[in-house]
Amino acid sequence: MEFAGFLVTLGVLFLAGLAADQLGRATRLPRVTLLLLLGVSIGDAGLNVIPDDVAQWFDEVSIVALTMVAFLLGGSLTRKNLIRHGLAIFTISIAIVLATLVIVTTGLSLLGLASGLALLLASIATATAPAAMADVIHQSGVKNDFTDTLKGIVAIDDAWGLIVFSVALVLVDQANGWSSVLSGAAWDLGGAIVLGCVLGAPSAYLTGRLKPGEPLQAEAIGIVFLAAGFALWLEVSLLVTAMTTGAVIGNFARHHDRAFHEIEHIQWPFMIVFFLLAGALLEVDALKLLGWAGVAFILLRIFSRLIGGVIGARLGGVPHQEVPWYGPALLPQAGVAIGMALVAGERFPEWASTIMAFTIASTVVFEIIGPPVTLAAILKVSKQSPKQ
Repeated sequence: MEFAGFLVTLGVLFLAGLAADQLGRATRLPRVTLLLLLGVSIGDAGLNVIPDDVAQWFDEVSIVALTMVAFLLGGSLTRKNLIRHGLAIFTISIAIVLATLVIVTTGLSLLGLASGLALLLASIATATAPAAMADVIHQSGVKNDFTDTLKGIVAIDDAWGLIVFSVALVLVDQANGWSSVLSGAAWDLGGAIVLGCVLGAPSAYLTGRLKPGEPLQAEAIGIVFLAAGFALWLEVSLLVTAMTTGAVIGNFARHHDRAFHEIEHIQWPFMIVFFLLAGALLEVDALKLLGWAGVAFILLRIFSRLIGGVIGARLGGVPHQEVPWYGPALLPQAGVAIGMALVAGERFPEWASTIMAFTIASTVVFEIIGPPVTLAAILKVSKQSPKQ
């Protein structure tokens, strides 16, 4: 009976995802937000009807879903895309990270938080939500310079966030020295890049030599699962591994689009369960713990992304109609920030409760309001640039 209930629950979740997809098409609301809100309503903060044995699959589902997303985003980092949008991708992503660090750290320090705590929270605020961003871009149906640049930014954004967070940990806790934290970050990031290249090179040779359909679909799934499994086994960055694998295939495969198309065809069922369970497990009660400093943290992150997006876009030489919209489009925040918060809490137990409260609360806010803003930005730019 337990397994029967498990199957029934999965069936209901998939059909709920179908309903969210259709409602999103009819209303232009992001299906990500609809799934998250539905998850909240049936999860711990709502009706609490998700069986425990289904909720326990969240970590496994999220690993597969995020690996697929990172693989697809890595495929956008082709030579052609980098030649055309590389300057904008790097200037905007770096400008937003630096603006977030400076503005959030300064603002929270002025409100009375310890400078070390403010810096840690600012470094956590640099993280974005690759899964939500990728799905909103896909749902919009818009393919132009703006969305191509967004995909590139999201693909490398978490790599910058990992570097910044590692440096922040060292600066706040200099007692342990630079070597221990930076060597760990170097392994996490560098090891992931090496692993992605090792997996991507033979995959690039194989891709395009098989007929489209079931053989190629098995190949694409195999690549994604190998990337996820080896990354977990070697304890390197899952997202960077999958992104690098996708980038290598995208640049060197004979018919690189085929593998990415196959992943696009099968990823949505995983994304449905991922977003529904993410919503069901969101700790909405964390919003009650926010004081003025917590509200300020959320507002400072929004402001820093707006400012950083404008500065980076101007330096990157993007068309003037796109300049004000990169910051709003990059508001979503998700699980990567929670992971950073857990690490920071373990390193600084005296600040653990504050860090977790701020991060969880801001994640709830940006998970829900971020995707609609991203979609609005994409559609606004599309209307202003119809010939793109």
